[in-house]
Amino acid sequence: MKTVLTALALSGALFGTMACGRKESRPEAKELPRVAVSLVAQDAPEGGAWVAATLQSTRTAMIATRMAAQVRRVPVQEGQRVAAGTLLVALGDEDLQGQLKAAETALATVEAHHRRIQALQAQKASTPSELEQAQAQVAQAQAGVSALKANLAYTQIRAPFAGVVQSRKVNEGDFVGPGMPLVELVGEGEQELVATLSETEGKTLKTGAKVRFEVEGVQGEAQVTALAPGGDAYSHKGTLRARVLSPKGLRQGTFARILVPGAKQEGLTVPRSALVVRGELNGVFVAKDDHAELRWISLGEGSGEAVTVRSGLRPGDRVIAQPAGLQDGQPIAVAAGGVTHGK
Repeated sequence: MKTVLTALALSGALFGTMACGRKESRPEAKELPRVAVSLVAQDAPEGGAWVAATLQSTRTAMIATRMAAQVRRVPVQEGQRVAAGTLLVALGDEDLQGQLKAAETALATVEAHHRRIQALQAQKASTPSELEQAQAQVAQAQAGVSALKANLAYTQIRAPFAGVVQSRKVNEGDFVGPGMPLVELVGEGEQELVATLSETEGKTLKTGAKVRFEVEGVQGEAQVTALAPGGDAYSHKGTLRARVLSPKGLRQGTFARILVPGAKQEGLTVPRSALVVRGELNGVFVAKDDHAELRWISLGEGSGEAVTVRSGLRPGDRVIAQPAGLQDGQPIAVAAGGVTHGK
């Protein structure tokens, strides 16, 4: 037994000596790069506020029908230019044609009867009341024929003005009813911008004022033609219409923005460089509790390097201005004048 304990003691001493001879390896700390942080604020861009608008023609019509019938023919396509009076949609009219023939026959009958009563009246062989009754029958039959001819005209739907077919809603064989949209027609010529303004934004404008706008990278000038105060019961916003002065021939339906001079930009603003775009989503990284938190946001309009945020952020949030390389939830170190993060 004594020999065994001595061997164990020697073994333990030898192990301790070997352990003391090894150096403990520890990972070396890496220096973290610094990135800037921007506080979310409600600063207004210089020169006014940008508001979203839509560019459209001053003449736009959604062509519908007042008849219940089957579509016989649609001789136009999207993007096709048409002259005033061009046939857009032809509806089936077989029933109306039959009714018209019957009405015309009835009219011919009462007109013949009216002529006989007139002849008898000349011979003092009929009473004045019989002649009045025959005249009333003729008038009633004529009204029936006119109404059927008017209904027949509605089966041939034509362009009320020259323009471009924006969209066709029906195809041959479809059954349509009264008020159902068939073709959307957009007139060529003058264009206008349509936007919604808050009461505060509308105070800086008046009818006849000229405003700047941007559309697809092109800058232009427009003149305010209508300015309705906040009439919407929910948003309390009104409608602005501005006729485009220059340039001409812009693409219809394009998203645009109007600069309202003197107005304050509503909403929070962040640097454009802070945006993280993934598909159709927009987001920013926020420094929170020593971590980078990805926030998805809804954007408004911007001015220069400032972008308006409609939702997703609060005043005072610390947005990372240069988020390249960051991951959601990644630990970061906040330092004076910036944020440091690990790769």
